[in-house]
Amino acid sequence: MTGSLTAMRFSRRFPLVPALVLVLAMFAVPVAFVFVEAAFAPEFSLAHFERFFTRSVYLTVYWNTLFVSATVASICLLIGYPMALFIVSQPVRRRPLLLFLVLVPLWMSILVRTYAWMVVLGREGIVNSALQWTGIIDQPLTLMFTTGSVYVAMVQILLPIMVVTCYSAMTEIDPGLVRAARVCGASPFAAFRRVFLPLSLEGALTGWSVIFILSMGFFIVPALVGGRRDVLLGNMIVNQIAQANWGFAAAMAIVLLVSTVVLLAFVRLVAARFLYSPREA
Repeated sequence: MTGSLTAMRFSRRFPLVPALVLVLAMFAVPVAFVFVEAAFAPEFSLAHFERFFTRSVYLTVYWNTLFVSATVASICLLIGYPMALFIVSQPVRRRPLLLFLVLVPLWMSILVRTYAWMVVLGREGIVNSALQWTGIIDQPLTLMFTTGSVYVAMVQILLPIMVVTCYSAMTEIDPGLVRAARVCGASPFAAFRRVFLPLSLEGALTGWSVIFILSMGFFIVPALVGGRRDVLLGNMIVNQIAQANWGFAAAMAIVLLVSTVVLLAFVRLVAARFLYSPREA
């Protein structure tokens, strides 16, 4: 009897084993190797981390990476949430076409889309050519190799992720709840603010978190369309690897990983405290 109960418990938990093995093989083990490379050279030492946190140039790039990632994620939220709301408000038969149009850019390489922005924003690109042709400007504007070009390119690349994430959360909301609020006398805006918006915040926060994570590791876009002040931590890691400074590159990668995890945990705690906690009417 005891053996059968043990076998039953194991059979119930067995589906978790492949997932745990995959997590260990694809995440935990590589991170462990990176940490060993950063902290053992060949003996245990924090020299690489000390170098990172004691030199202003690295800290400047670090804070710039955090700021750019948070800003890009916030811009994507401000644009993507209304787009997802518009798609959800459409008849069911139109939604697949609208989602298809949103997802088309994701089928293209990030490198290809970045080069496309170089063509659009260049001195002889589409934007400058159109403005000169209409007589709005006499000389080409400096649109490339600026902070603005980095934001534009990153938002365009990551925006579909936000739209899809918000859309998935919105489709799980029972429309009857909003109709019930309207029947009880709430205005359309009040029904949206008190019923629909709180229920869709989890999807919005998830989309923000995913885009923040992806932005923290970006290096192609800043390298191709950004200027000297737009270097992110990913660019510095690539440069250190190119110079065969494996230990320092690994240390920066660990800092990037730990910072991302800590900040996302903080955002989740704040959201749980202020967004999802019960409120008095």
